[in-house]
Amino acid sequence: MTARVLVVEDDLTVAEVVLAYLRRAGYEVEHAADGLSALQAAAVQRPDLVVLDLMLPGIDGLEVCRRLQEGGPIAVIMLTALGSENDRVIGLEVGADDYVTKPFSPRELTLRVRSVLRRSGPPAVDSGPAVLSAGGLQVDVTGHKASRDGQPLSLTTREFDLLAFLLAHPGEAFTREALMRQVWGWEFGDQSTVTVHVRRLREKIEDDPADPRLLVTVWGIGYRFDAPAGDRQEVTA
Repeated sequence: MTARVLVVEDDLTVAEVVLAYLRRAGYEVEHAADGLSALQAAAVQRPDLVVLDLMLPGIDGLEVCRRLQEGGPIAVIMLTALGSENDRVIGLEVGADDYVTKPFSPRELTLRVRSVLRRSGPPAVDSGPAVLSAGGLQVDVTGHKASRDGQPLSLTTREFDLLAFLLAHPGEAFTREALMRQVWGWEFGDQSTVTVHVRRLREKIEDDPADPRLLVTVWGIGYRFDAPAGDRQEVTA
């Protein structure tokens, strides 16, 4: 099926160029010029991906992204004229999968759309058994459910895939670049994406996120999942 892309951009010149490139790439596209129109369009027919300008009249892009995610995980690429790392991290924290800084190449944006849509499909990584458990965590890979001490965890698609991958490889240290590539199939992009998702995961799975015992930092390398000795269990269902 043809992927549906909603482009939310108040600059009509920019919007026309983006729409033309995405249509040429074979996507079904729709345009919204402000945040309220974007939310209304998504409510009528939920898109597969949203290209979302950060600076919008009325409801800004960050709030639009938050509200879209309330309806379930949805792929979002932020368009922003703001170049600081803090601005990019905030976008990732509210659920954006990627961002593109203005001015940008429409061709690059089209490649980013393709990459994010590919990552938004069924997990491509070999996450091992159907159910993984360790440290009070249980991840049902096929059912796409996760819990901690029997309580359901509310995870985004990116967080779920990252947790499943790390539980399937306990004790192995991975660089941020390797996690981007092996978990999400991302061959390029800002590695702070991994940092943000690790921080969000720690807030949900650690007793003390400031002193993590499960998802630990390996200085100079990246991250590792430390399963308590004798605690890891695999269920193949």
